[in-house]
Amino acid sequence: MAGKRVVITGGGTGIGAALVEAFAQQGAQVFFLDIAERESRELETALRDSPLPPTFMHCDLLDLDALAASFAAIEKTAGAVDILINNAANDDRHKVAEVTPAYWDERMAVNLRHQFFCAQAVTPGMRNMGRGVILNFGSISWHLALPGLALYMTAKAAIEGLTRALARDLGVHGIRVNCIIPGAVRTPRQMRLWHSPEEEAKILASQCLYERVEPHDVAALALFLASDSASKCSGRDYFVDAGWYGA
Repeated sequence: MAGKRVVITGGGTGIGAALVEAFAQQGAQVFFLDIAERESRELETALRDSPLPPTFMHCDLLDLDALAASFAAIEKTAGAVDILINNAANDDRHKVAEVTPAYWDERMAVNLRHQFFCAQAVTPGMRNMGRGVILNFGSISWHLALPGLALYMTAKAAIEGLTRALARDLGVHGIRVNCIIPGAVRTPRQMRLWHSPEEEAKILASQCLYERVEPHDVAALALFLASDSASKCSGRDYFVDAGWYGA
């Protein structure tokens, strides 16, 4: 990863922060986009001794003009992006009966739309280089039909289709596109929302491996898929879920 130009969305917290740290430790030139100002600045400071310290860029991915401007600034500063990691998402719970058209549109924008437009933004530079990697983040949730997540699961299911489509259309330019599907990852947000001895036991009982998935486990998979060791991997879904087979 040394010297690779990497963009990570939603990199300020959770899995995203683990991705930023992992790629920075490998010597990549990391730019991470997020709206979480305080957490992102703290992460930037914590990693300032990395071979190439990562750069935080405040960006609301719902604002497509701001998104385009951020990518233009990165390319102007560092050159074409080698690796894009579409990690940003939000899994707020909701009831089917309470969903309005406006909430539908907002949820699709938060969880799906930006992945396409981020990929669109980096494609010209990758095409000119004749290579590139795009990693989209899906979710185990729709594979398990979890409750209270109808719109989130709709978006996450669509991301797997988007991955296949982009891999097919961009492969001719040497661009690889894959989807990472995390399971029950022990991020600070998930631990705040759901942690209890009962919930912990339920998750472990639903996995083949009796140990929790950590953010660094997800980052390890991303490092492999972004590397030349995965040079023939494209258009596929890769699970890191400890073999989760039940809800």
